[in-house]
Parts: sequence; structure tokens; C-alpha cells
Amino acid sequence: MRGPRPLGVVIKLGTSSIVDEKTHEPLLSILTSIVETAVKLRKDGHKVIIVSSGAIGVGLRRMDVEKRPKHLSKLQALAAIGQCRLMSLWDSLFNHLRQPIAQILLTRSDIADRSRYLNAQRTISELLDMGVIPIVNENDTLAVSEIKFGDNDTLSAVTAAMVHADLLFLMTDVDCLYDKNPRTNPDAHPIEVVEDISALVADVSTAGSSLGTGGMSTKIVAARLATSAGVTTVITRSSNPGNIVNIPLPLARHPQSPSPSENHHHPNPSPAPSQPLRHLPAGTPSQPPTPLHTRFLPSPHPVRDRYFWILHGLRPHGTIYIDQGAYKALLGKAGLLPVGVVDVDGNFAQQEARAEENRGCGVARWKW
Repeated sequence: MRGPRPLGVVIKLGTSSIVDEKTHEPLLSILTSIVETAVKLRKDGHKVIIVSSGAIGVGLRRMDVEKRPKHLSKLQALAAIGQCRLMSLWDSLFNHLRQPIAQILLTRSDIADRSRYLNAQRTISELLDMGVIPIVNENDTLAVSEIKFGDNDTLSAVTAAMVHADLLFLMTDVDCLYDKNPRTNPDAHPIEVVEDISALVADVSTAGSSLGTGGMSTKIVAARLATSAGVTTVITRSSNPGNIVNIPLPLARHPQSPSPSENHHHPNPSPAPSQPLRHLPAGTPSQPPTPLHTRFLPSPHPVRDRYFWILHGLRPHGTIYIDQGAYKALLGKAGLLPVGVVDVDGNFAQQEARAEENRGCGVARWKW
């Protein structure tokens, strides 16, 4: 490895980065570059996971269907057809570089079930230890609206948190976040570093493609999830995946304040050590220029493992309304007594998640 230590790297590719929006033909130049970049990172000792959309898009091409259908059964059928072709394409490209890959298909119900969540976590970790690159996708063939992640940006964030990754790259069709829409505002400024995502003011009018389900807003949601788990998250352009290895990133797992020369979303920053994932060989005149990107720094107090799973892996089956005394007791990590329950909404069983809301303060929390 060339660098201080191996890192866990998750690379997320949307449908628009995998197939052409009009012809549905695979974008081989981008896919080939992603494969080369991933293999280089692997050879440097990093552990790489790819979260790949595109099953439905590839299925459209295979069946010569012009437009994405609206009926769920047709979408699921196309996903079943396309997933085979998509994995065959990935396997063929990686095989040229003798890199083994594996397929991981998940739904939200897999994440919501604690034992299946842990099984997925152990399987991915074992694959990484074996030198395999897992390729993760949502199981669109089985997923319905109630158990879907909704987009692979969210899936990539959950995956990164699950395996305690260091870096999440969200590859998209724009360079970075801007404070205004750069297509209509020539004076738009790029946002290169975000320290406090809750205070972020950025243009999110860039929607997903006609084939995909994501957009810039879903990437900010994914960044919020990933950074809360201690994962540095980067938005950058997918048309040049080689940029991944040239983006300077903090050396430490926990966030440091970035250098003052960058365009930050935080006042009074201070310098921090950073370097690209790969180093140029000795004797090379200089590093290539830093690609335009937006970097979200991880939380200094990350939420991991079981706590992250409870917060972001579960969906509540009901709501328990509690009084002020019960609310204070829960804040002190005490249990909930029946006397503190004001009302109940919905049906839930033992070991099922529910939301607890203090009617006096309007504060809700998750319980499992």
C-alpha cells in the first residue's frame, strides 16, 4: 500500500453513470475507468466496495424497451433481466485485471432485521478480507415501496456505515455542490468542504436522470447518514472516475478542519493534513491538479454499530406518546414505565421498533 494505512472505500455509481439515458447502451468508458481505479486501490491495500445501480436500465436495453415503465411488476421483471447482464458486464471487465468480485443484493427489510443485517455485515467483511470487491445493489426484483431504500445513494451510505468504511464517493453528473444552479447562474460558487451539514445552503435542483431515482437532494441525505457514522463523503463527477485517487482527503479517521485555501461551509477553519489515496512514483514532477468536488467531513462523535442500525435501519411500527417525566427519564438512559405513557398510536409487537414522542416538547426518538 502507498499511504499511511489501508482505508475502506465505497464507490457509488448511479444509473446515468452506467447506461446512456437515451440508447440504454452501457457506458463502457466510465465502467472501464471505475474498474481500473478500483483495482489500483485494491493493489494499494485499500478495501473497495462498489454500489452499482443500473439493473433496470440494462434490462431496458436487453428487451428493447424505450421508456422506463411505471408499473411495479414490469420494473421488477426488467430488474431481474438487467441484474444478470449488469453483473456479467462487471465480471467481464474485472476479469481482464484478474480481480474477483461478488454480488450482494439487499432490501431495507434485510437491514431492518438485526440477524440479517449482521449476516450481511459479516459476509461483506469476509469478502473484503479475501481480496474480493463486493458489488452491492438493491434487490429491485423483490423490493416494493414499503421495503425499498428509494435510491442507491441511501443504500451506499448504509453500506459504508455497516462496514465502518472511511470514505464514500457519490459519483454523479456534476462536479460538486454549488450555492446556486450553475446552469442558470454564472456566478454560482462551488462548495468544496462541508463541516456542518445541518447548516448547508446549496442548490439541489439537479434531478436524477429519467432512468434513475436519485438526484442531488438524495446525495445530501446520504452524506448526512454517512458522516453521522464517521464516514468522509465526497461528491464528484462520474465521467472521470480516475479523479477519485487525486482528491486530497484527511489522513485521520475523525475530522480535522480543512485548509483555509478551500471554499468552506464553516467559518474560521484551520489547516489539516491531507493527501490523495495514491501517490505518484518518485521522480514525478508534481501531483495532478485537484479535481473539483464537495467533501463532507465526518461527525466528531460518530454513531456506529447497533445505535446506527436502530436510528437508520429500522422503521417504526407505531408511536408511543410520553409525558415530560418519562422524557427526562429516557434522556438519563432509564427505562420507560407505563405511568409515563400518555397515548399509543399503531400496532407493534415485542422487539419491533416504535417512535416515542414527547407531546409537550414535540421531540421524537426511536426505540427497539
